[in-house]
Amino acid sequence: MRGILYTGGELTDLVSFARLPSYLQTFLREQNGVVAYFGGLHIRGCVEEPAWHSLADAWQGELAFWRTYDEVQETDIPFAQDCVGNQFLLRGDAVLFLDTETGELADLEVDFKHFLFGAEKFPLDALGMEPLRTFQQGGGVLKPEQLLSLHPPVCIATSSKNKPAAKPVAATARLAWLADFYQQIKNLPDGQQVRLKPL
Repeated sequence: MRGILYTGGELTDLVSFARLPSYLQTFLREQNGVVAYFGGLHIRGCVEEPAWHSLADAWQGELAFWRTYDEVQETDIPFAQDCVGNQFLLRGDAVLFLDTETGELADLEVDFKHFLFGAEKFPLDALGMEPLRTFQQGGGVLKPEQLLSLHPPVCIATSSKNKPAAKPVAATARLAWLADFYQQIKNLPDGQQVRLKPL
């Protein structure tokens, strides 16, 4: 992988590690998670700290994705995320993509190995890195514990031809904001407005 900003240290969460499929265990033994492509992909590790890198927090913690998003199952493993906080989940051997604004879940029709291969070969498309590239072209740098906050959200149509403005924020804050936004819009009657709290 290119553009590595962070690699996880020692395996300190052996309980979560024991529950993972063997191919993910093999990957995490070599490097216990990674932030690569200059923030375009974050693969979580089996660690207790830092919380933003902890697979257990994302999978079974208070703000676990299955607790918020209707389509996500408790057994889905949220092993990675992109630069804006969309999630990559393992369900069986399939990699699923969770749009964290809308809660839509899509089967990427690849397994873990081919997901990594696609990310390596076509990172811009496979990882939806356009917002990060635009941010970097403006001189921005994403830290390992950060995600990009997009305003307005991608799912909201605007009359402007401009792309959403991106700014770096703490990953935990961004994911909490996305969860709140999703809860507001998932049962929204036609014509009702959403309150967009800036992040």
